[in-house]
Amino acid sequence: MRIRYKLALLFTLVVAGLHTLFSLLIYQNSAVYREEEFFGRLENKARTTARYLVDVQEITGELLRIIDQNSVSDLVDERVLVFDQNDQLLYSNVDDEAVPFDRALIDEVRRDKHVEHNIGRNELVGLLIPSGIKGPEGDYVVLASAYDKFGRSKLANLRNTLVAAWVVGVLLTIMASGMLAGLFLKPVAAINEQVQQITVQNLKDRLPEGNQKDEIAQLAIHFNQMLDRLERSFEQQRSFVGHASHELRTPLAAMKADIQSGLEEDLTPREYRRLLEDLHDDTQRLIGLTNGLLQLARPLDLSGNLKKRVFSVTDVLLDIQADFLASRPNYTVLVDPAGLEEYPVLGNEPLLRILFSNLIDNACKYSASQAASITLERHENGYRVAIRDTGIGIAPEDQASVFEPFFRGRNALRFSGYGVGLAVCQRIAQWHGGSISLESILDTGSTFYVDIPAHS
Repeated sequence: MRIRYKLALLFTLVVAGLHTLFSLLIYQNSAVYREEEFFGRLENKARTTARYLVDVQEITGELLRIIDQNSVSDLVDERVLVFDQNDQLLYSNVDDEAVPFDRALIDEVRRDKHVEHNIGRNELVGLLIPSGIKGPEGDYVVLASAYDKFGRSKLANLRNTLVAAWVVGVLLTIMASGMLAGLFLKPVAAINEQVQQITVQNLKDRLPEGNQKDEIAQLAIHFNQMLDRLERSFEQQRSFVGHASHELRTPLAAMKADIQSGLEEDLTPREYRRLLEDLHDDTQRLIGLTNGLLQLARPLDLSGNLKKRVFSVTDVLLDIQADFLASRPNYTVLVDPAGLEEYPVLGNEPLLRILFSNLIDNACKYSASQAASITLERHENGYRVAIRDTGIGIAPEDQASVFEPFFRGRNALRFSGYGVGLAVCQRIAQWHGGSISLESILDTGSTFYVDIPAHS
């Protein structure tokens, strides 16, 4: 079911429920009021009859009956009975038929002095009236009953009116709710139509953000922000493809030229050796690019194959320092002796080697002195490794994007690289429950901080 119809149905059910509740309350209150009002009229009739019969010397039972029969009254099927002290029928307002009555009802009136009952379709009031100036000592019982034809007719008319109003109200609610739901969802339908028109070819298109305050405007704003991220991601990928293609084409072209030279010319052993060395260097560049792509594409621990163990961060840093000394003698990697105590962590040692090696390699590569300084200290609930350089630095507008895959700052384009190392470093730090941050000043240098939880 479409949202428009769901909203219309829900709104109709709520309105119909409230309408039903109020109609029932109105009808119930009217019914109670009718009954109370009619009981009051019967009580007045009973008291008036008793007062004439007991207190007025000139009025006899026969005369009172004649008066009652010739009086204009709106009471239908009216019955008034008066019983003396011995529960004998003293007066009845009808003389052409026997009026049945219940002795238990008389006893109830003498006990409670005032009773009200519904007998069949009629209401009945029973009163205990003290003796007057005409009769002997003792209390009289007066029973008055009648059918409230006019009151019940008004109540039936009210019921019919409420039912008709309920039906008309529900029908109007259905139509109004459908129109309102369509009106309120019209911006959503417009957004849906515009979203369908946005493709890879027109990612620069954006949704109108309206007043920027209501929920639909917030939805459009958040969708536009997602499009901004997608556009940046596509631009970074295109930049990476162009840069990686150039990096791949250069060694491949050199390798092709060297191979053709070796095939077409007669070279001396020395020339063959130099040719093989060139091929070796070009192969190493290709391997480096491929390894970077694999590190970025490989999900960390999705299969549960990566195991954690306790080891010392200090030992990892010293091993990396020794590796750089052997493989990159032109790099200077300094580890602060003050941090050479044991710093145990629970993690994956090969991953942390990749993280610190990438950061140290970047520090040396982008620094004219080709030097990196490393400090290790306790920080909050873990350890902080700081890797500093005095290189080209990172522009302020680029610092928020350096950890995004394929991103490279403008001042770094003249250096070899592919923009995947820092993204891999961030994923490794997060996998260990840590984080990575930076401080950098353009043309002065950068410091990368790696925070890792300590092993308790």
